[in-house]
Amino acid sequence: MSNGWSRRDWVKVAVAAPWVGVRGWRIGESGHGNAVPLLGSEHAGDLVSDAFPTQPAELVREMVTVAHFNLNRVKELVEARPSLAKASWDWGFGDWECALGAASHMGNRPIAEYLISKGARPSLFSAAMLGQVEVVKAFIAAQPDVQRIRGPHSIPLLAHAKAGGEPARAVLDYLQSVGGADADPSVPFSEADANPLRGTYVFGIAANQAIDVTFERGGLTWTRKGGMGRPLIYLGERAFYPVGAPSVRMQFAGDEKTMVMTVSDPEPVLLARRK
Repeated sequence: MSNGWSRRDWVKVAVAAPWVGVRGWRIGESGHGNAVPLLGSEHAGDLVSDAFPTQPAELVREMVTVAHFNLNRVKELVEARPSLAKASWDWGFGDWECALGAASHMGNRPIAEYLISKGARPSLFSAAMLGQVEVVKAFIAAQPDVQRIRGPHSIPLLAHAKAGGEPARAVLDYLQSVGGADADPSVPFSEADANPLRGTYVFGIAANQAIDVTFERGGLTWTRKGGMGRPLIYLGERAFYPVGAPSVRMQFAGDEKTMVMTVSDPEPVLLARRK
C-alpha cells in the first residue's frame, strides 16, 4: 500500500482536528480541572453531557490527536482523566486508532512509554516501534501471519519498526526476514486517472451532504464537507478503499457528464452523484 501519505502528513491532518473542551470548558482550565458537578446540583445541567458517563468525544479525539506529537498535552489530559490513556478514535469508516497506536506509528517513544506507564494496552505495533523483538517474535509464533495485519491508516507493521529507528533495528531485520510485514504493492494511479473522477458529489440538500474528491499526494482524497479527508487506496477499475478500512469499497461509474460514486461497507450505504 502506497498512497503518498507520510507520518508528517498525518501529523498535519491531526493538527487540523479541532481541540475543543467539554461543554464550554477545557480540562486543566482553572476552576474546573477534571471535576464533574454532582448530579442534582444547581449547575449540573450546564456541564453534564447527555453522553455521560462515556468519555466526551471531544476529549477522546484530542487525546488521540496529540498522542502523535505533543507529550506535554498528553500528560495534561491523562493526569486530568487517567482513562484517556486508553482512548481510541474512529477517523472514518472504522479507521480506529488508539493513543498508543498514534505514538507508535509516529515513532514517538516518549509518548508511547508514558502511555503504557499509565495503563495503555501494549500491542504488536507498539512492541515493533519500541524494539521489543522477543515480543514481536512471540506474537508471530503464537499467531502465524499476524505480521500482515495493518495498523491505523493501513500503516504496515514494518513501517512501525522503521519509525522506531536504531533501537528497533532488530525488529526491522526480523520482520524483513519473515516477510509479509510491509505495504502491499500499489496499483499505478496518475493524475490523468484522477481527472475523470474529481469533483463534488452530493447525496442530499444539506450543506454537509456533499463529498469532495480531490487529487493529493499522488492519490484521491475523499472529504465530506466539514469533515476530515480520507486518503483512498486504488484497487483498479475505478475502485478504492479508504485507508484503515480495507472492507469498504468506493466505486466510481459513469462518464464525463454523469459520474456516480457508490460506497459499500460491505453492502451499499451511500450513492452520490457528481454536480
